[in-house]
Amino acid sequence: MSIMTNETNNETTRRQFLKVAGGVAVAAAAVSLLPRSAHAAGLPHLKPSMPAAVGLGYVDNTKQANQKKYPHHTDAQRCDNCAFYKGNRKAEWGPCEIFPGYAVHTPGWCSAHKLMS
Repeated sequence: MSIMTNETNNETTRRQFLKVAGGVAVAAAAVSLLPRSAHAAGLPHLKPSMPAAVGLGYVDNTKQANQKKYPHHTDAQRCDNCAFYKGNRKAEWGPCEIFPGYAVHTPGWCSAHKLMS
């Protein structure tokens, strides 16, 4: 019985990893096609319900992140302190390399978050 439970847990974890990895791969490929200078002006706002956003757990407010699904998330992680965010850190919305063609909400978060070095 415990072997089946472990296999089920491993399969679930593997499936979650593949979903996130697939979303990141698609986003990275799309980023490579964009010009390097992205501007928030005129970009539509990313909605958490959009497929790419769902795949990476994007939320407009970091405090809304799913802690069960993303246990390493902290409320200190926000789009405006992420290495992929390319907008003005004091703006409300800005461009992100993970979601090309869309502006993300600066207090937002996604599972691709990487602190600036």
